[in-house]
Amino acid sequence: MSSGGGGAKRRKGRHEEHEEHVNHERWLVSYADMLTLLFVLFVVLYSMSDVNMKKFAELAAGLSAGFGAQSAAFSGQTSTLDGAGQAAEIVKIDPGANPGDGKTGTSNMTEKEKAAVKAAIQAEDRLKASRNAQAAAKEAENLKKIENKLADALAKAKLLDSVQFVIDRRGLVVTIVTNEVVFAGNRADLKPGGRAILDALAPTLTKLKNNIEVDGNTNQLKAVTTYYPSGWELSAARASTTVRYLSGHGVAKNRLSAVGFSDTKPLIDPADPRSITMNRRVDVVVLTTLPADQAALLPAAAGPDAKLHTGQTTAQAAAIEKAIREANSITSSTGSTGSTTTTTTHD
Repeated sequence: MSSGGGGAKRRKGRHEEHEEHVNHERWLVSYADMLTLLFVLFVVLYSMSDVNMKKFAELAAGLSAGFGAQSAAFSGQTSTLDGAGQAAEIVKIDPGANPGDGKTGTSNMTEKEKAAVKAAIQAEDRLKASRNAQAAAKEAENLKKIENKLADALAKAKLLDSVQFVIDRRGLVVTIVTNEVVFAGNRADLKPGGRAILDALAPTLTKLKNNIEVDGNTNQLKAVTTYYPSGWELSAARASTTVRYLSGHGVAKNRLSAVGFSDTKPLIDPADPRSITMNRRVDVVVLTTLPADQAALLPAAAGPDAKLHTGQTTAQAAAIEKAIREANSITSSTGSTGSTTTTTTHD
């Protein structure tokens, strides 16, 4: 009995000793869980610090699948993590559409807020229009100065009447009527008269920074082109001949281009008898450097120079400017005197 009792005590002691050993090692489970969570936390933080959102999305999807949980961050839905909190504030003042809710940006605004947005847009449009108009006016002035220099050279060579000018949205157009003095009929070889005109123009064109386009045009007569298949080839050949001549007299090749228009761009109405000679021409175009929206305003900014006219020399331009200043001075003086006289009579 005693030996049996002793055995029971020994078994009870061993059992208690085994339980004490198990309780002693359970902290390892919690410690491992904590390390796992910390590792996941640092991986997520590292992924969020990386600008490669594609990799972050892949990581988020993997973590979401691993943890078996869905959240805004893991499912790709909008949350404060991707800046939606800031976007919610911007929507109110955005006049455009908000792709987030399918409504316009002003749908939740008061009438006062909508009016403020509309006024801001109109003010911005007016400011842009004003800047464009100022740029066009300045460019028209610069092109006019180029015309004055070209006219000076032509006047010196006594060829000013052989060329006409106009400012359009492309820039300054120098029109050379290709009569028998410039090109022979159905031919693209420059005659001495044509070379003399280009000799006068080339030095000024060489000094410019603008690109230059040469356009060849034929009239609307249905005459057979003896040396070329059609008016297209003839007009292009005349433009190319002019470009080649200018290039050989100092104008950089990379600034030059040649275009043939045949009879598609008449200068005057084909029904006008003058069209037979006027529409048969070469246009040397000093191209504007303005962007398209500002270049479209050039004809309006140019005023009378937007119509075909004889070139104005520098001396003529100075005389006209002086006359305008004197007229303005007389008008101002007269207005001031009239105002003083009126006041005296009233007293």
